[in-house]
Amino acid sequence: MTISIPPADMLLFATVVREGSFTRAAQQLGVTKQTVSERIARLEERLGVRLLERTTRRLRPTEPGTLYYERCSAIAVQIDEANAEVRRRQAEPVGSLRVSAPVLYGRRYLAPVVAEFLCAHPKTRVELLLADRRVDLIEEGFDVAIRIGTMDDSSLTARKLGEGHVYCVASPGFLAEHGRPTLRSLRGLRCVGLRPVETWELGGTRHKMEPVLVVNDFEVACDAAIAGVGVALLPSIVCRHAVADGRLRVVLGPQPAFVLPVVALYPSRRHLPAKVRLFVDALATMIEPMQPLGLRPAASRRRSSKRAPR
Repeated sequence: MTISIPPADMLLFATVVREGSFTRAAQQLGVTKQTVSERIARLEERLGVRLLERTTRRLRPTEPGTLYYERCSAIAVQIDEANAEVRRRQAEPVGSLRVSAPVLYGRRYLAPVVAEFLCAHPKTRVELLLADRRVDLIEEGFDVAIRIGTMDDSSLTARKLGEGHVYCVASPGFLAEHGRPTLRSLRGLRCVGLRPVETWELGGTRHKMEPVLVVNDFEVACDAAIAGVGVALLPSIVCRHAVADGRLRVVLGPQPAFVLPVVALYPSRRHLPAKVRLFVDALATMIEPMQPLGLRPAASRRRSSKRAPR
């Protein structure tokens, strides 16, 4: 028959033998001498063996008690080592860190952050999943997830990393053929999108759009817009260079069509492991925030292009 012995009683017995006194063991454990005596008596009763010889002057283990003490002491050492290991892992970044991020964001921003993090903390390893879906941090075992847009789980902790600016753009060739679109002329205009039917919220109104090209990759959508397929809503990190060198032009005004928050999500602030805390710090400090394109209104550009009087 298996006898169930509370581990706490085994550790108490090891403390009594090591200290050689109920009184000193009680002081070390923060309990009364009577409590120690009662728990040792209960332990002996459950085991059916006398573990300690007690006299008014001394206390020593019996032969079975000596063997039991050796085993209990080994368990106590293992417990101390386990506690120390957990505290160490909490205090310094060690172990595996699982991170999820959108594909485009990961390609453009995460590679240098992850590389520098691993070099700075050689006891860590990173598993990075780039996917345009919202992973379940708890169910899928992720430590950090980067999201662009609104949060859908208030139980998670979020830290803002920056903002994603989205612009309505088209190629010069497309604009020459179709004219510069307005909010009124936008509906029915040829466009590139991510779904067969989209709703573009621009200028405070909703516009139902049916793209002539549906593609699930922003970089391909950007190439299509440059080729003159149609107008497109693109993040600044994708279209920045094409706008700067004139292959794309921002339409419907210089301001972003909309702005989305970029956040790092993790399960809880409480007892946050060092590897998570330092990685999120690295995201916030090492990644250049996604800035707007810095365009000026057309009138301002015309005024600034005039030569200053001599």
